[in-house]
Amino acid sequence: MHGDETVGREILLHLIDFLVTSYGRDPVITRLLNNTRIHIMPTMNPDGFEATKVPDCYYTPGRYNRNGEDLNRNFPDAFEDNKANIQPETQAVMDWIKNETFVLSANLHGGALVASYTFDNGNPVTGSLKGYSRSPDDDVFIHLAKTYSSNHASMYKGTGCDSRQTFPEGITNGYSWYQLEGGMQDYNYVWGQCFEITLELSCCKYPPEDQLGKFWRDNKVALIEYIKQVHLGVKGQVTDKNGNPIPNAIVEAKGRPHVCPYRTNQHGEYFLLLLPGTYVINATVPGYKSMLKTVEIPDNTGNFSAVKQDFSFPEVSDKISSKVTSCPKTPLYQELSRASAAVKPTVHLLVLMTVVLAIFK
Repeated sequence: MHGDETVGREILLHLIDFLVTSYGRDPVITRLLNNTRIHIMPTMNPDGFEATKVPDCYYTPGRYNRNGEDLNRNFPDAFEDNKANIQPETQAVMDWIKNETFVLSANLHGGALVASYTFDNGNPVTGSLKGYSRSPDDDVFIHLAKTYSSNHASMYKGTGCDSRQTFPEGITNGYSWYQLEGGMQDYNYVWGQCFEITLELSCCKYPPEDQLGKFWRDNKVALIEYIKQVHLGVKGQVTDKNGNPIPNAIVEAKGRPHVCPYRTNQHGEYFLLLLPGTYVINATVPGYKSMLKTVEIPDNTGNFSAVKQDFSFPEVSDKISSKVTSCPKTPLYQELSRASAAVKPTVHLLVLMTVVLAIFK
């Protein structure tokens, strides 16, 4: 994302080479590629990279794009009204996210050594008053971050880049580290229905060329193990009485409501990343009665396939709209916070009235 943070760019090129040359020779990579659609974008900010004429470990103007904008502050934000002018690179990525059904992703950075997970921003609804911004899928995000850090050569040690910066087990909640508005990982989770973490891969943002091979070796296993996690949880298809796919159906795990509900794509497909356990999956077609199914989820990452649970709505015909809707790109958690605040006085008033009536009687 930042043009002067070059390690991620380099190791993704190595990853592409490793995957295509290992296919058909390495049984694990072969099974992974046979069962997983993998998209790799080595750089989101090529202009920033080209503008970095003098490498520096700490900072160069190459962090920004050609218009001087920080792309990791440029996305719509779920907590604040981000006033930033959407850049061409950002819009291209937003379109990419909209047109694909991404389930798991990571964006790569430099300047620290840690796996950071959503939320990067927050408000009292997500627990920000306690210094931690918790998503409904916090347990899954912790698992994803630990999967990367524990398989990295040294990230798991949590020592950071200096004595002032330590990260237990090599992971951190983004908001706990520092508050960030307009970041890509929060955007992906809220509006892309995709679990994304941020990987800080090197203390030096633009290291010497002779160190790049070691960075690849340090991250190689972690990258592969992280990609495998896309097969956590449950997936399936929602269909009508004739077996036709139903797009735009809401499919969520009970107790894990997303502020922008997760919906099926144009093929009626849904994907939910969940840790092993028992869950109630709720499928809802607008205008019809919801359908609940209890699902037992094992750890299926080694089998490269999430548990499959389909839903068929016998009362739904193929006349249902095929248009997939999306939530508005507005600060949804800000609106939720206001709604919560508006409810509180009413609750207090009802309690007061109950007490008064009880005493009166």
